[in-house]
Amino acid sequence: MLNARDILETITMIQDEHLDVRTITMGISLLDCCHSDIDTMCGRVYDKITRKAKDLVKTGEQIEKELGIPIINKRISVTPAAMILAACDDRDAVKLAKTLERAARECGVNFLGGFSALVQKGFAPGDRELIEAIPEALSVTEHICSSVNIGSTKAGINMDAVAMMGEVVRRSAELTADRDCIGPAKLVVFCNAPEDNPFMAGAFHGAGEPDCVINVGVSGPGVVRAALAKAGDCDLTAVADLIKRTAFKITRMGQLVASEASRRLGVPFGIVDLSLAPTPAIGDSVAHILEEMGLEQCGGPGTPAALALLNDAVKKGGVMASSHVGGLSGAFIPVTEDAGMIDAARCGALSVTKLEAMTAVCSVGLDMINIPGDTPAEVISAIIADEAAIGMVNSKTTAVRVIPAIGKKVGEELSFGGLLGSGPVMPLSTYSPAKFIARGGRIPAPMQSLKN
Repeated sequence: MLNARDILETITMIQDEHLDVRTITMGISLLDCCHSDIDTMCGRVYDKITRKAKDLVKTGEQIEKELGIPIINKRISVTPAAMILAACDDRDAVKLAKTLERAARECGVNFLGGFSALVQKGFAPGDRELIEAIPEALSVTEHICSSVNIGSTKAGINMDAVAMMGEVVRRSAELTADRDCIGPAKLVVFCNAPEDNPFMAGAFHGAGEPDCVINVGVSGPGVVRAALAKAGDCDLTAVADLIKRTAFKITRMGQLVASEASRRLGVPFGIVDLSLAPTPAIGDSVAHILEEMGLEQCGGPGTPAALALLNDAVKKGGVMASSHVGGLSGAFIPVTEDAGMIDAARCGALSVTKLEAMTAVCSVGLDMINIPGDTPAEVISAIIADEAAIGMVNSKTTAVRVIPAIGKKVGEELSFGGLLGSGPVMPLSTYSPAKFIARGGRIPAPMQSLKN
């Protein structure tokens, strides 16, 4: 039974501690839109998306008003575009991207994800065409997000795809250099990509998902930090327990919103993603949680240990609060989207190598990192390979979303605005991995892939 204290606590969380639902994401299968003629297929894609998602934004806004819970983004994810492109005689991936953009605008959503390919074991028909089209597709659209899965624990790492993605990331930055290189900010390269992730830029609607589904992503770093600040000097066992209890409360809110959206839209409820997703707003930072635990600055010694505690406690607390948990679920560390991470990067406390260590114990990976504009494609490919190796060996999702800042050097800034934030260009090792990347082939799957 709710009491006055619980109600007041929730109001404080929303008003003062940045508690919100980061996203309601509607997943839509496009497999039944396949056709050999690209124009016919694009027509079917547009019709299905606009039919299924026509009330998504309106319903989200109604729930916001009635429950008083901010819902920051309304999004759509679709079947990996390469899968449906395979059926076409003329595989014009850019034409499909423009169709998806038109559908996103018609529905009024913030982002549409699924301009994607899954190539962890090799290239199927449509995969190469889509990957090669990503730079142009991201430069001529505003709402489209792209992802490519290049590795998994079961399959190993497709190094031919890794080499391609280094080129694609760089080319995406070059084509959007007049807009602070925003292209690669909407592109993520995965290892072990989940099929039900509601967060961008990596959301796509997996082949094993229903025809249409509602997934919700919550966000509450500010709430966790505030709870730790009130707790004072307790030991780490008590810290973990407090984070678990706080994560439970945050996730219950996400479950409520998800259930309500599912009921009103007449669409099955999928999952709640437990991830603590920060924003550039002051007081809404994962880095500040780590500093509240006792670190002088995020990125210093002890950072991976504190992050491991946070990530585990969030999952343990949230899993009891939702009927179905999925997606990425943990703590995100996107540098430009987190006020504390931005500060740590600016003062030099946070390096790319430290971020790599952090990705071994949290959700996703090297996320929203600005790198020097003259970084060669093979270096970007090697960074992708490193992160994929961490994900593959540890049976977890890892990803890379780096932004080559064309024309800018270390210490200069890129600003994307909104949730994507801003941040400094961070230094990278200049030693070349060109010969290693040029070898191609596959890095074999590790022994744990044989679990069955």
